[in-house]
Amino acid sequence: MMNEDSDIIHLQHAINQRVEHPLLNSREIILDIKRCDLLHPEVNGNKWYKLKYNIEQAKSEGHDTILTFGGPYSNHIHATAAAGKIFGLKTIGIIRGEEPPQWSETLRDAKVCGMQLEFITRMAYAEKATEDFKGWLHEVYGSFHLVPEGGSNFHGINGCMEILTDDDKKFYDVVCCACGTGATMSGITMSLTGDQRIVGFPVFKDGEFMREEVRRHLEYFLMDKNAADEMMQACDFITRFHFGGYAKWNDELITFMQQFRVLHKIPLDQVYTGKLMYGVMKLIEESYWKPQTKVLVIHSGGLQGRIPELLRNDLA
Repeated sequence: MMNEDSDIIHLQHAINQRVEHPLLNSREIILDIKRCDLLHPEVNGNKWYKLKYNIEQAKSEGHDTILTFGGPYSNHIHATAAAGKIFGLKTIGIIRGEEPPQWSETLRDAKVCGMQLEFITRMAYAEKATEDFKGWLHEVYGSFHLVPEGGSNFHGINGCMEILTDDDKKFYDVVCCACGTGATMSGITMSLTGDQRIVGFPVFKDGEFMREEVRRHLEYFLMDKNAADEMMQACDFITRFHFGGYAKWNDELITFMQQFRVLHKIPLDQVYTGKLMYGVMKLIEESYWKPQTKVLVIHSGGLQGRIPELLRNDLA
């Protein structure tokens, strides 16, 4: 656990908020949302769980800098920059793609928090996991603690095992989460108990590859292929609610999110949680789960990246 700086970010477990809707009544489904978006004003959602042990590791190794990766809409970049400011760590963000003419809110916030932003080509970005690329990073930026894209390393997955409480493990039949790198789903998968299942909603087009990503994370963490394969039996993947691909959306999705905000007082973002909730409600409409199923949806934050159409509808 965090030691000397643990009082800087003091988090309780996220509250679970019940969703009331005629559709849920007709299908006899209990639907709650775990409001991880409310954990902290800046370092919230699943990102704090991914960062907490990475920060601890960086400090234990004597590093004063964290270097990580992400795209211009990356919630991980945003949270890492904010956490660096809070914990007194320098942060460097290696951003996928050429510098855009107009920065996203995520990039602007990261810069305000003091993150050094470095834009590289997509071709170079694709090499980020190679030893040659890592060696080049150390030549250019010196000593740092490296956190992979989305916080998807051992420390990040370890933190995500803490998202579910003991009560969650006893009460819910199904857990649903959006998938970007698969780290959150992997951590939650390892914390499931009994007959619980987890459903991942990849936000990418052709997201079936996420199945192998999660399996790879599990095998890496457990160092046991058979154990990873066994845990994968609890995992389902729904790949049809990507709305064109990562960071893409359309009017149908935005209208759904606006209506959801009005009805349930829960804001969503168009990159992750909006697609997740749209997909969950569609599955319920299609009777994907049997009556009396208790479903928990993980709200992973990312609200700083909402587009103006959603901000105008913000009743907070």
